[in-house]
Amino acid sequence: MDIEERLRRTRRWLWIVLIGLFLSGVTAFPLEIEVRWLLSALDPLAGQLPALVEWIERVHTGLVTADADYPFLLYGTDWLAFAHLVLAVAFWGPLRDPVRNVWVVQVGMIACVGIVPLALICGPIRDIPWFWTLVDLSFAVGAFPPLWFAYRHIRAIEASTAAATAVPVSS
Repeated sequence: MDIEERLRRTRRWLWIVLIGLFLSGVTAFPLEIEVRWLLSALDPLAGQLPALVEWIERVHTGLVTADADYPFLLYGTDWLAFAHLVLAVAFWGPLRDPVRNVWVVQVGMIACVGIVPLALICGPIRDIPWFWTLVDLSFAVGAFPPLWFAYRHIRAIEASTAAATAVPVSS
């Protein structure tokens, strides 16, 4: 596979991550509205998925109560949203120059791995149901593979470039 094809594939994988981060960020701002919509959508399934619907109702009640009585708590989710947007911006570097900015991809993979202990430790501490912990873990499962594929292509590009620019040593 030539370098140009590897660059195209790298960028495709990175776009998946960048778009995912962007969507995670912008959707973290209007949480109360989104959870209300989710409740409406799940209403017909309340008999089949009672635990899920009860959890979403609890989350909605918590968001409404926090907004009414303690709006500063939701400021934390605003910062979470902002952090996702900043991380999305960070991936512009590898899109432009993957080899030079491979470290961003490495940090992304490390963050994905870090999601696992965070969700498994903090989820039970915060009374998050197991099925929702699995939803949180899906972010790691969803983001790690495209980062890994991009990383492998970047390393192959780096190796090809190094081999092409190597100066033969005369003996």
